[in-house]
Amino acid sequence: MDSIEVKPKRADSDTSSEKLKHEASDKDGVEVSNVPYVLKGDPTDVEFAGNVPSPEDGVVVHNAADIVTQVLSLEDDPSLNPWTFRMWFLGLGLAIFGSVLQEIFYFKPQVIYVSLVFLTVIAYAFGEFMAAVIPRRGWMGRWLNPHPFNLKEHAAITLMASAGTQSALATEALAAQQLFYGGYPSKAAGIFLVLSSQLIGYTVAGLLRNVLVRPVKMLWPSNLPLTSLLETFHGSKAPDAKTIVKKRMKIFWIIAAIIFVWEVFPEYIFPVLEGVSIFCLARQDNMVFTNLFGGASGNEGLGFLSICFDWQYIASLGSPMWLPLETMVNSLVGYLGCIILFMGMYYGNIFRAQDFPFLSQELFDGTSNGTNAFIFNQTAIMTPEFIVDDQLLKAEGLPWLTTTYLAYLITTNLGLTACFTHMMLWNYDDLKAAWSWASPSSIKELISDPHWYKFWRTSTPEEDQAWAAKMMDDDRCDPHYKIMMKNEYKEAPMWWWGALLAISWAVGLVCLYVMKATLPWWGFILSTLFTFVFVLFFGAQQGITGFGFNIQPICQMLAGYLFPGRPLANLYFTCYTYNAAAMGGVLARDLKLAPMCTFAVQVVGCLVGGMMNWVMMVDIVQNQATILKSVQGTNIWSGQNIQQFNTLAIAWSIAKDMFSVGAKYQWVTLAYLLGFFVPIPQYLANKIYPHRVWSYFNISIIAWYMGWLFVGINASITSYFAVGFFAQFYLRKYRPRWFNKYNYIVSAALDGGTQTLVFILTFAVFGGSGKDRPFPNWAGNPDTSVHNLDYCAVSPIVVQ
Repeated sequence: MDSIEVKPKRADSDTSSEKLKHEASDKDGVEVSNVPYVLKGDPTDVEFAGNVPSPEDGVVVHNAADIVTQVLSLEDDPSLNPWTFRMWFLGLGLAIFGSVLQEIFYFKPQVIYVSLVFLTVIAYAFGEFMAAVIPRRGWMGRWLNPHPFNLKEHAAITLMASAGTQSALATEALAAQQLFYGGYPSKAAGIFLVLSSQLIGYTVAGLLRNVLVRPVKMLWPSNLPLTSLLETFHGSKAPDAKTIVKKRMKIFWIIAAIIFVWEVFPEYIFPVLEGVSIFCLARQDNMVFTNLFGGASGNEGLGFLSICFDWQYIASLGSPMWLPLETMVNSLVGYLGCIILFMGMYYGNIFRAQDFPFLSQELFDGTSNGTNAFIFNQTAIMTPEFIVDDQLLKAEGLPWLTTTYLAYLITTNLGLTACFTHMMLWNYDDLKAAWSWASPSSIKELISDPHWYKFWRTSTPEEDQAWAAKMMDDDRCDPHYKIMMKNEYKEAPMWWWGALLAISWAVGLVCLYVMKATLPWWGFILSTLFTFVFVLFFGAQQGITGFGFNIQPICQMLAGYLFPGRPLANLYFTCYTYNAAAMGGVLARDLKLAPMCTFAVQVVGCLVGGMMNWVMMVDIVQNQATILKSVQGTNIWSGQNIQQFNTLAIAWSIAKDMFSVGAKYQWVTLAYLLGFFVPIPQYLANKIYPHRVWSYFNISIIAWYMGWLFVGINASITSYFAVGFFAQFYLRKYRPRWFNKYNYIVSAALDGGTQTLVFILTFAVFGGSGKDRPFPNWAGNPDTSVHNLDYCAVSPIVVQ
């Protein structure tokens, strides 16, 4: 990792972190422990946002150990109590709010993620409000308001909200079974299946916390901005700290109120603002213009040079105001490559591209042509038990994918394995240090303990003391964890995690058989073993680099070859591997943020969130089934996630005919192998002609973005890059003080105001309560049967 610098105010000859904290002021930025920093696209470098001083102006940070000691606060007050009425009330409330909103977003034409930063800011505002208005005297004060709102309460609320604000992939599997397989037999089993799939990932990460959390190399960079925000609210000892926080909160509420009112227009009254295309307005009858410049409607086009005024879609994958400049450059290169690749393959008629819609996640019948596209009849190739029959498949013929969807599968698979090579070539030292626990000597030491496999065994006080002494002397151990042991905080014992895993696993196995999921018991055992492997390896990679892998394609490929002919087994195997591994990553990340009391708040948040996920899924599928099955959907609802999930489940269930070497789509599988070699030329070029520009580009990120536009509303991409480059280049470089003080709080306000309004509109007018109330058609809300929202021509291909 390259050296990076903390930018505190000049501190004469004393550069201790304590003095730097007290001397920094809001005028010159923020105190050293709160300096906003962003992850660079390498993505292991960390770069601080602000003026770059000479070395004597601050502390030079070289590695993860320096970050956790020089940047993040090492102060702790053991007397602070997180177990308050405020914590439970706000934690549960935000977990419910976030889980409902996230499930709604999964049925949108573009997936949007609830902002955890926004929930953190809201938790602070409501926590301070409750501390101010609830009486502090008498029995009410003793139980409801025992002390001022503190950091540990705030962190616990954030952890519970984080656990709840995770849309369970099991709800997609259930929705697919409901929409495409005639329904599932038991609602009760469906609920428990959702909960068990969420908890298995959590418990696996809890059992692996010695590897994923405690080493100092496991920085979990995605926590850094959130930690900075928490310390901004609670960590400053400066005399004017309260004034600074109040000023920033005032900015937050003003921006949130403005965007709340504004979003009524693009979301409901004036949806043309979702994507304004000058080219489509000039040529409303040209399909090339639609495919290239259109993108305001779901699965319409690539949205090139369209302008979006709807923050919901601009920040759909995360606010561009947070995105590091280097990552943005890599994504821009991939985005431009995606446009060239998709247009070239479609108009080159690769794999009969023009016989099918330009963008779609459905499987199509081979009898489709440039006028009519016939959706593949999946029920015609399956028995009543939903198992593919080879004779029926032969009679029906193999299904076809749209060429753009095929390109997405190839580029993302290529990018996945390219990431391994990129990390080994450019970040080998970091990986080697972080994986030192896997050395032969460490493994030998582990298994020398006769009780190493007994996770259910409670350790003795003597063993606890020996373990603490060993960790205190271990340079690889996180300093924050050492403070926790020094202050004698109690962690959830290992057997708690093991017991919860056993219970969740047993419940999941029963549910799978009740649901007639066709996943055999031995397949469920394999799913759990793969979850351990994926959480261990991909979780460690994310903890080091901050880059999360989308392992869903690998899980569905494994299921395809393990359970040939069983698409439902594919759905649920993926649910218990990909989804469980993703939830494991969430737990490990949050354990790094606050290792105390996490067991209780995360398990409760997970259970509440999973329950609300299921409730919202049932409501949306019942009321919007017809739209969810359609190819394009509407600008409000879309089943593209479910369609994509089901499409891959069916396609991989006949993998030997679809994706194996020699088959029609063999490059989807070969891309995994090719990806290992793609980053090598760049690395060799740097060895021959050394230059910083070679390391600036990350081939794995570029490859992933080359399939970016295969789905959803793409009219927001131009605005996404415009906002991102304005914030991360112009403001960060030329207005650093404003950037340090307000960039992240403004970003949270924009997310919060927008997502709150979407939550309200979903139930008020978008049909979330069972009845929709569409706004009357006018020039700003055109009839989409004649034109798309941006007035681009509607595709002449009729999907049947």
